[in-house]
Order: sequence, then C-alpha cells, then structure tokens
Amino acid sequence: MTTKSNSSVLAGKASSYPLLSSPPRQRLVTKDGRCTLNGPVGPSDSWRRSWGRVWLLALQDLWGLLVSLRWRWVLLAFCASFIAHWLLFACLWYLLAHLNGDLAVKNHDDPPQDHVVCVKHITSFTAAFSFSLETQLTIGYGTMFPSGDCPSAIALLAVQMLLGLMLEAFITGAFVAKIARPQKRAGAIQFSPQAVVGQHQGQTCLMIRVTNLVHRPLVDVKVSAVLYEEQEGQALHQTSLDFHLDHLGQQPCPFFIFPLTFYHPLDRQSPLYPALCEGASNHFELVVFLTALQEGTGDPCQKRTSYLRQEIQFDRRFLPALGLDARGRYLVSKEHFDTAHSKEPLNKDCVVQINGDDTDRME
Repeated sequence: MTTKSNSSVLAGKASSYPLLSSPPRQRLVTKDGRCTLNGPVGPSDSWRRSWGRVWLLALQDLWGLLVSLRWRWVLLAFCASFIAHWLLFACLWYLLAHLNGDLAVKNHDDPPQDHVVCVKHITSFTAAFSFSLETQLTIGYGTMFPSGDCPSAIALLAVQMLLGLMLEAFITGAFVAKIARPQKRAGAIQFSPQAVVGQHQGQTCLMIRVTNLVHRPLVDVKVSAVLYEEQEGQALHQTSLDFHLDHLGQQPCPFFIFPLTFYHPLDRQSPLYPALCEGASNHFELVVFLTALQEGTGDPCQKRTSYLRQEIQFDRRFLPALGLDARGRYLVSKEHFDTAHSKEPLNKDCVVQINGDDTDRME
C-alpha cells in the first residue's frame, strides 16, 4: 500500500460497493459544524414532559443559555428583563401608595397633618412607573422622592436597588462574555469541502486541508477526528483517528497562517482501512475537529466539520496552496481547496516546497 497503483486499486474496491440499497442518512454534523441530532420522539404526554424537563434544565443554566443565544435574542432578553423589572416595581410602588392612602391625597405638597406620604406625587400607575424608572436608573428629577418617615418606602427602595444592581451585573457580564467568546474567531477557519486519498511520501493517506481566512495567526493547532460507523442494529460505533502535519508527528502546529494539509495514514491499523480500502459497505461519517489558541489572548477555539463516503475522492491531491509572485512574496492561491489527479504533473515553474505540496510557484 505504498505505491500509486495500490491507491488506484483501493479506490476501485471502495467504489465497487455503492450504498444504493441503504436508505439515505442524515449527517450528524453539518459541513459548518452544527449538530443535527434531534431529541427523542414519543407520545404527546411523554413529549411534553420531556420538553418541560429540557426547559427546566435550560433555566437552571440561565447563564449558559443567555450566552449561547443569538444576538437578536440577547437584545430582546436585555430589553424585556429591564422593562419587566420596572413594571414589577411600578406595581409595588403603586400598591404601597394605595395601601398608605396616598392616592386619596389631592395635594401631596400639603397633606393632612396626620398623614405621611410615602412617595411624593405618585397619584397614578404612570407616575409609579416613572418613579420606578428614575429609581433604577438613578435619574432623580426631583419631583418624586420617598419620605424618610415611611419605613416601607425605604425598604422597597433598598430592595429595588439591590435587585437592579444584580440584574445590571448579570446582563453586562453576559454581553462581555458573548463578545469575548472565541466562536466568531473559529468562523474564520475553513475545511476543504472534500477529503482526498492519495500518495504522500510513498504512503497512501487520507488528506484534508484547512485554511485561516484571517491574517491573525493561530497557535498550537491540533486536528483530530472521530469515526462514527454504523454497525449491526444501526448502532454507531465511535473510533478516534489521529492526523499529523508533515514531520511534526503528534505535536501541534505552532503557527497557522497559510493553508495546511493534514494526513492520516491508511494502513491496516487505521479504522478507515476497511471502509476505504477493503470496500466495506457500512455507513460512516468522519467528524474532524480543529482546536487552536488565539495568539493575542490565548483563548481556545474549535472548528469542526464532517465527511461522508461520497465526499472522499480517490487518487487525488490538493493543488498548491502557496506560491511566489515576481517579487518573491508569498501568496495564497485562490484554488487552495481544488484537487487534481495524483498522476497529473505539477507546474514545472513551481519552486517552493510548502507542507508536502511538492512545488508551489504561481506566475
């Protein structure tokens, strides 16, 4: 299994067992890394209990739920939480004024001698909402204020301020955590839409290519994979696979600024050997993970994708990823995800050796 002819034979074996009789499968992970697994399906009562339990668990992890929401829902939760807080305490201030008899006092500036107005000029629910808003935002226009001779008003004021500060801290922390998440940085990492099987340094390998679309480099880059293979009874068996980069072995790539090609040897010890080299017809999905650290902050980020059997090309190689212009500057090829037949000769003008791609000069 160390010659190009062997690779052709293996490709013929793998393609001679089409899965025409097998029903189509929904992939576990989409090409952009989203999980497609659905929840359990059961009777309506069981379904309601299951979803009720899911929502209960989600509410118990309110912080994680809020951080993972899309921005539109985070902004909606931000506005709704503050409006609900203002409305709640507007009701409490209005109730306090009603119980204290302040609503019956016509002139709060000159109340009866035996009556203490808890909050000046709360004569309606609108005024109570305005006072709740002013209290929470510490605006203080000066027309409405609690009386120091009304302990209930002072206690309610302290409760509103404490809860308001907690709400502001929670929402502000969620905004900062969401902005600082490395998820958006992982969006600048792209996998090749197709994996290829070809020769690399005299050995048949499964190859994938990854590119970093942003000029900010990533460090400590590692690529691993999990093979989900369907066995008897439609059970998915999981097997881990290792990918290496040139002669780095299992060491992480210290610098990721240009497209890199990662390799997995297809020897007899490889979990993919029966499926790709012996023509086994079991359905499988290869989920590939890339983990890296951001150079500036050290925050980790992860990108994943998946490959099905029909997304693996045989006797192919990736086109050169890097080249040199007339001034000797490195350039990333726009065709770095394209493939060519492994027996096709490369451009003879190429002179740059990059990541196992033979030669890489573009004129």
